[in-house]
Amino acid sequence: MLNYDIVVIGGGPAGLAAAIEAKKNDAKRILVIDRDRELGGILQQCIHNGFGLHVFEEELTGPEYAQRFINELKEMDIEYKLDTMVLDISKNRELSAINTKDGFMKIKAKAIILAMGCRERTRGAIAIPGTRPAGVFTAGTAQRYMNMEGYMVGKKVVILGSGDIGLIMARRLTLEGAKVLAVAELMSFSGGLTRNIVQCLDDYNIPLLLNHTVTQIKGRDRVTSVVITEVDGKKKPIQGTEKEYECDTLLLSVGLIPENELSKSVHVKLSPVTSGPVVNESMETTIKGIFACGNVVHVHDLVDWVTKESQKAGKSAAKFIKNQLKDSIDVVKTFANDGISYIVPHVIRTDNLENSLDLLMRVKDVYKDAKLMVKANGKIIKEINKRHMAPGEMERINIPSSIFKEKNIREISVAIVKEGE
Repeated sequence: MLNYDIVVIGGGPAGLAAAIEAKKNDAKRILVIDRDRELGGILQQCIHNGFGLHVFEEELTGPEYAQRFINELKEMDIEYKLDTMVLDISKNRELSAINTKDGFMKIKAKAIILAMGCRERTRGAIAIPGTRPAGVFTAGTAQRYMNMEGYMVGKKVVILGSGDIGLIMARRLTLEGAKVLAVAELMSFSGGLTRNIVQCLDDYNIPLLLNHTVTQIKGRDRVTSVVITEVDGKKKPIQGTEKEYECDTLLLSVGLIPENELSKSVHVKLSPVTSGPVVNESMETTIKGIFACGNVVHVHDLVDWVTKESQKAGKSAAKFIKNQLKDSIDVVKTFANDGISYIVPHVIRTDNLENSLDLLMRVKDVYKDAKLMVKANGKIIKEINKRHMAPGEMERINIPSSIFKEKNIREISVAIVKEGE
């Protein structure tokens, strides 16, 4: 049995930040486990810039951002194992893991941090009709092929879904000489950041077809064309609006799912909205001593927010092993009301709050000239006017901890109020 203070599962931006922060808070023996061949996670294939504006106040590429944390991890002598798969976790924080060097391992941890990230929805998940030719990729797979393996995935491309990876790949493919014919989006709004719509589509005259979806894939050995159809208010294809696009490649950017198979195996309670663990103010899950952070909890739009959330998880795990986290009976529950999809954290133990607490959330639709209204026990405590809100961009509301401690608050809710209401 190998013994550690803290085991971090995942060596991406979340896992790295959590491990480093735990070490800074006096956790001694820390182990980071990752199934990939290098640290850094998804950042290693994100060679575009735009990372680090909040954490480092400069613009970095994904590998540059990751390398800063990898360097810090190594300087601190934090142990890590690559090409290693965690098979299961038990409630008493024992892990089973395996790799080709050490073989089968049993690991005992005083605290565990889940930082496995997320995975892409596939063609099978959205059930597009048609044949099964080569040339259908998830956007992230195509990104890895091009940026890390050196393979060009296609010459005439259609992209389904306007998430950030799909938008960025539209630009990447164009710069490599491919022709991106269109980006089709089922919803009436894009799922990506506004800056990516401008920099990746508008700047290259790539059409964004809102309220459209791919209804058929054609081709025997390789994709020869796809059919794009307009959808109605119920997201059903409208007959007579079909348009066929000749292409050799279809990229799918149709959503990300938190990677929570391990969380399920240990019976961590998952949110039905985010598909990630239900967490408290310390990023602790419903299983004592098991923490979670980053995209495994909820899908973030910026890696900077992943880092800050994961630093909180690392600090909290270090506090837990020193018995400094208070398991208070008095808790505040958060509720997502009109226009809000979810709020993280789901539960707040006020005794563990420091100066303030960030509430993270996503809105359900595009809103202009509206406000976020925060209520405590039904009474308004904060209003924030917003010119623009969209599902692709996370909202953050900072609440001073004094509000929780002064009043006997049992619930916090957030809703969107449109102008004039």
